[in-house]
Amino acid sequence: MKNKKMFYFLIIGIIFLFIIFFIIFKFFNYKNTKMGNNIVDKTLKEIEEYILNINSYDAEIEVKVESNKNTNKYIIEQKYTSPNICNQKVIEPKNIEGLTVKYDGSNLEITNSKLSLNTIYENYTYLADNVLWLSDFIEKYKTNGGTITEENGIIIMEVKLGNNKYSNCEKLYIDRNANKITKLVIEDENQKSRIYITYNKIEICSLSKEDVLAFKTQFMYAKDI
Repeated sequence: MKNKKMFYFLIIGIIFLFIIFFIIFKFFNYKNTKMGNNIVDKTLKEIEEYILNINSYDAEIEVKVESNKNTNKYIIEQKYTSPNICNQKVIEPKNIEGLTVKYDGSNLEITNSKLSLNTIYENYTYLADNVLWLSDFIEKYKTNGGTITEENGIIIMEVKLGNNKYSNCEKLYIDRNANKITKLVIEDENQKSRIYITYNKIEICSLSKEDVLAFKTQFMYAKDI
């Protein structure tokens, strides 16, 4: 009798675990489907449309800038939401750590607490061409008519500009199997990589204007803990 009760309890436990597993699986499957971020089974056209319709993202990038004389490296955090709300903060190198550039669609603010820097340009209607931003690449791709190709699971979206010898061609790399954007490379007219951006992490999300503009405050609070 005792063994029979234990057997029933065991069966009930297995059923309970199965139900919990099923609920968790359905939740994550629904979440991924709803987000639409899974590119593994998408066609090149669908992937192209997905990238071109990104309207906000949160990223940490590693930037290598090659000049004729030296190489400079940076680690930068970015937040962006369309049409032109952006916030960018330097993590490394240490001598300019915390340097933040924030644009709210009208005013440009440059701050760095270490350097006692706090400059605001009101009614700033022109933002210089900023190749560090994924949104900048997307706009150029749309305007100049880019191309998309794939080789061994690596998708390359390419746009040729031709109006700048130092920024003649830009290529965005997407790893289909890893399901993520991996890098953005800017080449000069001789096909030499001038700027090499590696995406340490990038989250395609639904940031609001307030999320982006609050970026600096959140960072400083975290540092104080």
